[in-house]
Amino acid sequence: MGTLEGKVALVTGGSRGIGRAIALRLAEEGANVAFTYTASHDKAAEVVAEIESHGRKALAIQADSADPAAVTNAVETTASAFSGLNVLVNNAGVWVTGEIGDVTVEDIDRVLAIHVRAVFVAATAAARHLPEGGRIITIGSNLAERVPGPGLSLYAASKAAVLGMTRGIARDLGPRGITAVVVQPGSTSTDMNPGDGPHADDQRALSPLGRFADAAEIAATVAHLAGDAGRFITGTAITVDGGTNA
Repeated sequence: MGTLEGKVALVTGGSRGIGRAIALRLAEEGANVAFTYTASHDKAAEVVAEIESHGRKALAIQADSADPAAVTNAVETTASAFSGLNVLVNNAGVWVTGEIGDVTVEDIDRVLAIHVRAVFVAATAAARHLPEGGRIITIGSNLAERVPGPGLSLYAASKAAVLGMTRGIARDLGPRGITAVVVQPGSTSTDMNPGDGPHADDQRALSPLGRFADAAEIAATVAHLAGDAGRFITGTAITVDGGTNA
């Protein structure tokens, strides 16, 4: 039996990349898993099948995290379908870069809507269902604390906001026995940032380990926080970046 046997988890942006790895790892640990996706029904169906192959229940919910009503609905749908909610993982994200003067107001609004507002909205909705021992885990970025080059100001700002928000959520919900933590990955090989992409060598050079993370390594940290071993970790960030920010 896994450490999450009988628990219910919701992962936003769970059809690919880090989110997919998290959804599958939580299922391996025993959780029934709902996840949101934006457009690809085929990829969502594949994740559902993989979760069910572990003997767990799965639910794919089409929802754009830029829409606060859709975010709230995803939480409510999960809690209704699985009769509760124990773990919320805010993972959905977008990769928007550009130096000051190149970033548009529309870029700012979309990034903050998905990386900041959606996290707050999801946490607010989840707090109505999470019992004692509940978890709110948000995928941030090591760029929240160190920006190694130009063009990253908007992305870094949004991820720094998540850290401040999480500290506040931890204070708000701690008396109920609910924890809130940010996991801050470094360069991780996904469709959004492939390990063989045009800027991959520059990113590898920043890490003492000289490589990208595998999404499963980020998922392992999330699983640790979601399980019994993570019950005393709250109001903080755990950076999983191969030493890039050292």
